[in-house]
Amino acid sequence: MLRILDARTGESVAAAPARRGLTRIEAHASRLDPTALRVLLTADVLVRALELGGTPVWTTLIAPGGHARFRAAASALAIHPFEDGDDTASGPGEAQLIRVREAGTGDPSGEARVTAEAQVSAEAATAQQGTQQGTGAAAAPVVAVAPVVWTDPEPTFTFLLADPTALRLALLSVPRAEPARLDGARLDRGAEELAHWRRAVAEWARTPSRPVPEEVRTRLRTAWDDDLDLPAVLAVLRDVAAAPDLPDGARFETYAYADRLLALDLSRDIGSLA
Repeated sequence: MLRILDARTGESVAAAPARRGLTRIEAHASRLDPTALRVLLTADVLVRALELGGTPVWTTLIAPGGHARFRAAASALAIHPFEDGDDTASGPGEAQLIRVREAGTGDPSGEARVTAEAQVSAEAATAQQGTQQGTGAAAAPVVAVAPVVWTDPEPTFTFLLADPTALRLALLSVPRAEPARLDGARLDRGAEELAHWRRAVAEWARTPSRPVPEEVRTRLRTAWDDDLDLPAVLAVLRDVAAAPDLPDGARFETYAYADRLLALDLSRDIGSLA
């Protein structure tokens, strides 16, 4: 079962105690910037993980005006579409709510600090508001997302989204509780790794299929069920690619299975090799 760290309490909780209950993922963004994209991406991966476990999910966005810009950026990153959360009280038969929002503050030098105290403080107002709306909202766990810090000059969105999957990989490669320190070189390395993986997947697809080894499947599920530990998921893929005795058909099925969560379009080059 997927468990997440609730930023209100610092405790690990079940993301969906009622596995088949409709769960609303409520993403909060105060402005459209790289950190907001990381918040939306975290919500998207949470949706995918819950759906892989059989939980129906409904996603909403709480953000200032200009939702069309948020949606366009989210679509480029292969993020699930969001409904306007401002116009929605609750979904039909909704049983559970999870909020995803930015955590932490920036110091004068621009470096980000993320501490348990800051996270709890940031959620105090939300919890108080939830108490006024009902016990369900007050009890909703909060997934806190550390900010994105650019070591280069602040990039334009045209630059950021020139290769959306490279940006997606770069963000997924950093633990969610840590600031994601990115620059153009980091995106370039992500694009190179994706190109390598896609060529490999296209090659493996030409061999007889083999099931995902049970040990590998367990490692993948253990990683993403543990508070969405996506760097650990990516580490499993790298181990699978390097394993000397694993059939290529099993490598292919492993990457296809993991990509249902990662959404990195790893099978894009299938059929394109000479």
